[in-house]
Amino acid sequence: MKCQPKKLFRAPYSVPNALEVTDDGLWIADQITDRLALIEIAEPSEYGVTMWKRDIDSECSNTSGMAFGDGSLWLAANGASTVWRPERPTDAQAGEILKVDPADGRTLGRWPVPGGGGVHGMEYDHFEEGFVWVTTLRQQTLSKMRIDDWSVQHVIPLPYGRAHGVVRVEDGVWVVHTSERVIVKLDLAGAELQRLEVPDSAPQPHGLARHGENLLYCDATSGWVAEISL
Repeated sequence: MKCQPKKLFRAPYSVPNALEVTDDGLWIADQITDRLALIEIAEPSEYGVTMWKRDIDSECSNTSGMAFGDGSLWLAANGASTVWRPERPTDAQAGEILKVDPADGRTLGRWPVPGGGGVHGMEYDHFEEGFVWVTTLRQQTLSKMRIDDWSVQHVIPLPYGRAHGVVRVEDGVWVVHTSERVIVKLDLAGAELQRLEVPDSAPQPHGLARHGENLLYCDATSGWVAEISL
């Protein structure tokens, strides 16, 4: 069905490509600098932004997904960032998932994307602790990974390419397909339960997060953060 996203505010960075809601506020990742900002979810100021609380650097590269779980931020590194900035020794050369300390950006762990290739989104599973979901772009799938041994536990085929933001819910998972401007809700077998079509007049969906009963998304092209009421 067609949805009508509401523009909330602009991100503090020019290319916000991932976001996550936590008890402390909204984390947003910049795809160019790979810095992470914590901001308030509130009415914007006259400049169209909300209160900036703090930000941290990260060892991520081409940051294209974010989650929060086990007291840590989880970042999707979609390979190197040389198209955006000079290379750093810590840049990923292929898709990787990083576990990051939200206090200082220190890397606590990093793992390869299963099957190689890129990654545009991920989610920490709060219904089954100890697992994360990763968009595996080369296979056009969503993979459930057990963190302890980084093994693939389950794979969901996705209806389109360029899968981006992911949100796990009790009865399935929401996945953004940026190029098609759709957000699909799938059950864990891959059957489509619901479809949200984002109109051309609204910001393009990239990163995705849950905000209460609704969904938030960011648009890396315009810098907007928008909300979809469910």
